Amino acid sequence: MNWPDHAIWWHVYPLGFLGKRKLPALEGWLDHLLELGCNGLMLGPVFAAESHGYDTTDHFRIDPRLGTEDDLVALIQKAKSRGVRVMLDGVFNHVGRSYGHQEWWIPEGDDYRVFEGHRSLVVLDHANPSVADQVTNVLDYWTERGVDAWRLDAAYAVPRPFWRTVTDRTREKHPGVWFSGEVIHGDYEAYVQEGGLDTVTQYELWKAIWSSLNDVNPHELAWALGRHNEMLDTFAPQTFVGNHDVTRIASRLTEPGHLPHALAVLFTVGGVPSIYAGDERGWQAVKEEREGGDDAIRPEFPPTPADLGDYGLDIQHLHQQLIGIRRRNPWLVRATAEVHTLGDGVLAYTLKAGENAVAVALNFGDRRAVAKLPPADWTHEAGEATTNPDGTAALPPLGWSISTY
Repeated sequence: MNWPDHAIWWHVYPLGFLGKRKLPALEGWLDHLLELGCNGLMLGPVFAAESHGYDTTDHFRIDPRLGTEDDLVALIQKAKSRGVRVMLDGVFNHVGRSYGHQEWWIPEGDDYRVFEGHRSLVVLDHANPSVADQVTNVLDYWTERGVDAWRLDAAYAVPRPFWRTVTDRTREKHPGVWFSGEVIHGDYEAYVQEGGLDTVTQYELWKAIWSSLNDVNPHELAWALGRHNEMLDTFAPQTFVGNHDVTRIASRLTEPGHLPHALAVLFTVGGVPSIYAGDERGWQAVKEEREGGDDAIRPEFPPTPADLGDYGLDIQHLHQQLIGIRRRNPWLVRATAEVHTLGDGVLAYTLKAGENAVAVALNFGDRRAVAKLPPADWTHEAGEATTNPDGTAALPPLGWSISTY
């Protein structure tokens, strides 16, 4: 297993998280990250930008609102000294209007091509070799300064051969660097095989988790697990139930009692999981499709973890318990799921590697139910229900169970 197979990321959107504080303030949150069981710090945009960070003006300069290059390098070094990898957000599909280099923009009508109707986001011409040179130089510059991984924003909007060019060039100098592409729908595997990315964001699974739970219908999730298995033949997807672009999972779920179910899936299925800061305390916020509609899901955090108070501590403890199971079974990163019970609001599946197995039983409904799993000498790990040696798990309403052998 290489290092990304052991990664569990804590995802921070710095421009919101820090308020008027600078990057060094994040050093005080490294203990929190580690106590959760994470070992990766995934940072949203840190480069100079006009507003929200995705309208970059200079990829070689840290946004003055966040500090300086020295501040970022010091944070990376502090993280590394604690065994924490750092991922940066690479926004290379589009730039802000004041970016310059208009020769890299694509004329369209009496203006330039923009990203998904946002006039402030001008699309780069990825057919221009100079753009590939620029992106390669940016990746090299910051990877040289200790960055371990890159989230490639709007990767789905960029031609896959472009990604292949810049990732191949970067790996020549930095063979251990890891690339995660933001891909919402489409041919996920192609971005890995043709684009040279290591992984992509697993939006299909994200949607199936909350949608199935809200509908009290596990069939969509079971179908998504089948698709997920196919992806695992090629790569370990980047899995999540929350990020800086979507309504928080605690707000998305109609039934609060379904939150453990969502987390149980996230931390047992194959892939490389990430936790969006605040979700580990059950924070709520709704994304709105309007100007400033992301503000609620990108809030300022208190100065230190101690200032979080007691709200949501039970949810944080649940994260720690589930991540602990994940840590004790690191083979789960590439494990495929086999469904054993499906229907009447119940989903039960196993994941196996050699002599080891993890069994998950979920009752989506508000009535008692029984899940059937393979007979084995199961050891109870989490949840209200135990799985008997004959493979049955008696689940209370909204009950769930994780067992191992």
